[in-house]
Amino acid sequence: MRAVPWPVLPAVATVLLLCLPDQRGDVGGGPHVTPADLASVGLVGYCALRLLRDRARPLTRTAAVVLGAPALAVAVATVAADDPASALTGFARCTQVFVLVPVAVVLLLRSRRDFRWVAGAVVVLAVVQGAVGVRQYVTGTGASYAGRDVRAVGTFGPLDVMAMATTVGYGAVIALSVGLALPPTRTGARWPRRAALCCAAALLVPLALSFSRGAWIATACAGTVVLFLHGARRALRVMAALAAAAVLAVCGLGAGSGLMAERLDSITRVSAAPDRSVTDRYSLWAAATDIWRDHPVTGVGPKGFAAHRDGHASIGLSAASDTAGAGHAFQREPLLSPHNMYLLVLSEQGLIGAVALLGCWSALLLCGLTRLSALRRSGRAPLSGHAAVPPHAAMPPPTAAPPTAAPECAGARRGATGCGAAAVCLLVWQAVDFLYADIGGPTTVLTSVVLGLAAWWALSPAALRDAPPTPGERASTAPAPGPPRAGLRPPYGRPASHTAGPARPCGPSSGPPSPRQVSTPRGCPNAHAEEVRR
Repeated sequence: MRAVPWPVLPAVATVLLLCLPDQRGDVGGGPHVTPADLASVGLVGYCALRLLRDRARPLTRTAAVVLGAPALAVAVATVAADDPASALTGFARCTQVFVLVPVAVVLLLRSRRDFRWVAGAVVVLAVVQGAVGVRQYVTGTGASYAGRDVRAVGTFGPLDVMAMATTVGYGAVIALSVGLALPPTRTGARWPRRAALCCAAALLVPLALSFSRGAWIATACAGTVVLFLHGARRALRVMAALAAAAVLAVCGLGAGSGLMAERLDSITRVSAAPDRSVTDRYSLWAAATDIWRDHPVTGVGPKGFAAHRDGHASIGLSAASDTAGAGHAFQREPLLSPHNMYLLVLSEQGLIGAVALLGCWSALLLCGLTRLSALRRSGRAPLSGHAAVPPHAAMPPPTAAPPTAAPECAGARRGATGCGAAAVCLLVWQAVDFLYADIGGPTTVLTSVVLGLAAWWALSPAALRDAPPTPGERASTAPAPGPPRAGLRPPYGRPASHTAGPARPCGPSSGPPSPRQVSTPRGCPNAHAEEVRR
């Protein structure tokens, strides 16, 4: 068992600290800071110290533009807000979630091995929270739902009923992506695949017991994308099996048939006969849209939705929602957001913020899919640790047997496919879930780490490396000299030792041709051209 690498330890600690119980006792008292939030500050600080020590360009030009656009947009919205002083809190939160923590994750992850450490921490967190949630459902100690304390909320409490569902959804997507990418043939490698797939299936139980319709829909969409990324036929077979198992569990065996069937049925009748939560959500969406119409360009500023909500909401909107159970007394939680991230950004940051945020996520999704598709199409993917053949390398003799792909190369390629599918589908999960939720609560910092994983796969050159670089590789990062330009004489910036020695004679040589001579084009190259090919 390898120890956690030092550069990844702050990110892993940020994720695992969410296992601690949430100590928030009421909804008032100002911003709630969790140990995971403090760890995220340490993560950003540690990344900044490493940048100052290495004195290297931190991001590529594309990554700087994609990840920096949301920061610029929220800064403009803060300056143009009605109350810029009160909007500073929202500016700090948005910058932390969408810029600082994702950038720190992108810079600290050095290879796909580091990615697996952070993704594994997310799965561990999901297993812990899911186990607590199942116990809450079985023992009747969960959050209140339909008059019964059976809603699984994990250690987050009834004030954040979406937190456990979000965590479990992340873990299920990662486990499914990794499990389908592992090889199914070799006997010695079957148990990791089976363990990952069984973990993904087991996490569906607490996800169902969370009674979170948005998390159900997001997990279904992301899981479908995972399956189709690994083959359409396999996706159809698995989807048919899952549908049959769900029908058998809910209808045939009666597992949660009352509450679960009612919750599922509420998804299909959101327009015909919506329940109270759906009605309030529609009213909040309408209020956010009206706020944007009054401030179309820059919005009302971060954290400004709550102040303008009552002036645009309908009279049927509830002032707060009822929460109880899971060790907490009854209290009412005010509705301070529209429960839709896109409408929240549109109302608070206007078109500038919405275009910047949607453009950032669209670019991440497009770049991630492009890299994953190129990895699948390429017969010789650029996997670090297995060096690519240079363009002018010597070719083997014609009588030699064709080289066969090494097993470790195939394993590394499957590992890269698993990481890429997990990163892309985590972004899909989040994009769908933001249709029914927004940032807020203890898992907000987990969302920022997940966005960092997706951005790392889409934008970081380290995503093509299976293991961290050795000290020798880090020392030799200078680019190789290119071919000589016209009008320049050798050595063209090369050391004298590279051009020392007699020139090779032109014409045929005695004896069997060497591999280098076989690959040399016709003609009589001079000494420097021969040296460049060498």
